[in-house]
Amino acid sequence: MSYQKRTALALASGLAGVVVLMAAPAAHATVVDVNYQCKTPIGDKAAVSPIDIKSVKSGSSYKLTMSFQKGVSSSPVELGKGAMSPSAVIKVGGVDPGQVQVAGAANSAAIPANSPIKISDLSGTYTPRKSGKVDFTAGVLTIKALGTTTTCTPSNNPGPSLSLDVKAGGGAPDANAALPKTGPLDSAVALGTLGGTVLLTGAAGVLWLTRRGQRAAG
Repeated sequence: MSYQKRTALALASGLAGVVVLMAAPAAHATVVDVNYQCKTPIGDKAAVSPIDIKSVKSGSSYKLTMSFQKGVSSSPVELGKGAMSPSAVIKVGGVDPGQVQVAGAANSAAIPANSPIKISDLSGTYTPRKSGKVDFTAGVLTIKALGTTTTCTPSNNPGPSLSLDVKAGGGAPDANAALPKTGPLDSAVALGTLGGTVLLTGAAGVLWLTRRGQRAAG
């Protein structure tokens, strides 16, 4: 291959790579300090925790994970294993304003009295209704423990922990579609059912043809 052809191919490959990079969805994440003011059963408390929000695309939706790098609030008594249940709101800004509810597992180990409560990762699903740039910001945190509820509200007007370029889903479902589009597992089951129906119909057809042939022969 000549030098000119090799050079042209290299340039074409480089340009293709640039196009792919430019077409890829943009995302920007940062850790943001959130100053929580908490209303607890024993009075008001305050704590600052760095908050990180990550996303993983799944089909037309995004799984969001909200992480706390420091504990917030505390309890005057020990919280036994599984006694504390956290949840929160992530505020959505940009072209598709709203909010996403996220929740996490209960504490996997006992939390000593008067020590910061470490919040487990909270997760939820965001499905965009509009295409464009959106951002995600930590909202109100709720901690339920021993029949009580603690509400922690950001007081420092924190900035977004995550910004994404998103694309809305494919619009209204097709009324003429043969299978319900409710998810991979349901579609697989529906396919299996449809396949079974076709096979049964085929068997019935073969049986009918066989009987008809027997009657004709008789």
